[in-house]
Amino acid sequence: MSSKNRIEAKNLTKHFERKIALSSLSFSVKQGELIALIGPSGAGKTTLLNSIAGIEPLSNGELLIDGFPLSYYKKGKIFAKKVGVIRQQFDLIGSLAVIHNVLAGKLSEWSTIKSLFSLLVPQEKETALKALQRVGLQGKEYEMTSTLSGGEQQRVAMARLMVQNPEIILADEPVASLDPARSEDILAMLTSIVKEKQLTLITSLHSVEYARKYFTRIISMKNGEIFFDLPTEQVTDHLLTQLYHIRSGVNE
Repeated sequence: MSSKNRIEAKNLTKHFERKIALSSLSFSVKQGELIALIGPSGAGKTTLLNSIAGIEPLSNGELLIDGFPLSYYKKGKIFAKKVGVIRQQFDLIGSLAVIHNVLAGKLSEWSTIKSLFSLLVPQEKETALKALQRVGLQGKEYEMTSTLSGGEQQRVAMARLMVQNPEIILADEPVASLDPARSEDILAMLTSIVKEKQLTLITSLHSVEYARKYFTRIISMKNGEIFFDLPTEQVTDHLLTQLYHIRSGVNE
């Protein structure tokens, strides 16, 4: 793994009216790391991911991507090659064919005219087909996205991300709406793609089991603060019990 820091967070703070969503968070993320972000609901996981993605402006603190503040990446084209996001809701347009949702990963690069023309005649089609094959959806490129299962739609979102080709992937509860079997498929595939391409992945999860199985580092959050930040093998059941405030077992 490279020693290069992809993300450096220094005293990140975010307020929503009177509520503190993030409280002076500091951490760094190296290239190639697979990080699971866990913690109780309302701990600040989604707010943190949205802040890294530039969606949620911070109240205070410094956030650097490859050594530069977010303000440096004023052009969407540049930032889209740095950071990509995949969500629980998939963010797909159900009324469009699969291939058009996949090619949306190219919109930051294309001109408006090329983007519109692609809705009639898909541009860079081979790139989309290659991504769909990698996620196991070959032959489904012209099916309406809304007709696919939840697991298949999440694979479409992953193929779109592959077409976008960012260096850092932020996944916000990507399997929360899927059954256990589909969840395992998606996480296994996502982490495999990240390793192949030597990307950096930060994923928020409700499941501690999945965090332990697929990720090499776990950052836990509680009340907007980092509760612990450890290599996965050092995360004990005792720490998890303290994190989730229960007397026995683990709340996943």
